Amino acid sequence: MNHRSLQQTEKGTIAIAFVREALACIHARGLDADALLHRAGIAPALLHQPHARVTSQHYGALWHGIAQAIDDEFFGMDSHRMKVGSFTLMCHALIHSPTLERALLRAIRFMRVVLDDLHGELVREGSTARIVLHDSPHAASPKRAFAYGTWLMMLHGLACWLVGRRIPLERADFRCAEPDFSAEWRVLFSPELHFDQAVCGIRFASRYLDMPNLQNEARMKAFLREAPANFLVKYRNSDGLTARIRRRLRKSSPANWPDMAALARQFHLSEATLRRRLEAEGQSYRQIIADLRKDMAISLLADPRLSIADVASQSGFAETSAFYRAFRKWTGACPGDYRGKVSGHQRLV
Repeated sequence: MNHRSLQQTEKGTIAIAFVREALACIHARGLDADALLHRAGIAPALLHQPHARVTSQHYGALWHGIAQAIDDEFFGMDSHRMKVGSFTLMCHALIHSPTLERALLRAIRFMRVVLDDLHGELVREGSTARIVLHDSPHAASPKRAFAYGTWLMMLHGLACWLVGRRIPLERADFRCAEPDFSAEWRVLFSPELHFDQAVCGIRFASRYLDMPNLQNEARMKAFLREAPANFLVKYRNSDGLTARIRRRLRKSSPANWPDMAALARQFHLSEATLRRRLEAEGQSYRQIIADLRKDMAISLLADPRLSIADVASQSGFAETSAFYRAFRKWTGACPGDYRGKVSGHQRLV
C-alpha cells in the first residue's frame, strides 16, 4: 500500500447516518440541505443509501457548514444556541490547565454556561472517573441520541487530544432509546454501550485525570482546524484486537495480507483463540478485511486521477468485476455512480 493510500485509510470514513442526524436541524428550519451537502463534497443522493459512508474530511466540512448556517455548533439540539466560536473559546479557556482533571472541570463549566438543557459533572471515585451528563429537570423526555453523543464526543475527543492518547472508555450510558447507528458508537465510545439508562455518561480509569496537559496554543490552532473529523476517527477504540489487526494490515499491500492461520501466528495465538477473541468483539477476520477495503475504496474514489481499475487494485481486488460486486454490496451503488455522486468528476475508464 502506498503512503497516500495509508494516509487516506487512517482518516477513516463516517456512516451516512451521522450525516442525516447532523442535517435534522437544517430540515427543521426549511433550509437548503442539498446546497450544504454539495459544498461539503457530499452527494445528496447518498442519504438514501443506508450503507453509504463519507470521508471524515467531508463530514467535518458539513459540520462547519451547518454551524455557520444556523450559528449553532450544537446543531440546534439545545434551547440555547452554542454560537459559532464557542468551542474555540472553550479551548482557549482550558489550554493552560496543568492536568486533564483541571481542563475537564473548566470544559464542563464552560458548556454549562453555553447550554441550558444539558449540564455535565465530573465524578472521581477511587480508580474510576465518570463524566455524567444531566438533562434539565424540566425535560419531559430524553433528547435525541445524537445530542447526547455529540456532547460526550466533544468532551472525550478534547480529553484525548489534551493528553495525546486515546482514553479508553469502560462504559458509555445513554438515557435515550438505542439508535440505528449504535454500532458506530461501539467503536467510537465503548463496546459496553447501554441505552434507556437513568442518566448519560462515560466511565474511564481515574488515573487519566492526573495526566499532564501536553498541548499549547500553537498546537491548538491545528487541532481546531481539523475538528470535529479528528474526534470521530482518530480517537476510536484502539486497544482491542480488531484495531490492532487493522493497524497491522494497513502497513502492507492487500496482496500481502496474511490468511487466518498466518495472522494467528503473528499474534502468537492459535486460530481458535484468535477467532474466539474476535467473536467476543463482535468481529471476524473476513469482516475486518471487508471493512478495511471499504474504507480504502471510498477514500481512493475521491481521487479523480485514479481509474476504477486502479481503485480496485489498490483495495486488494484481483478483478475489477469482483470489486464492482463488493462495492455494490457495501454501498448499494456502483463505484462509478458513487464517485459521480460524491465528486461530480467524470468517470475514468
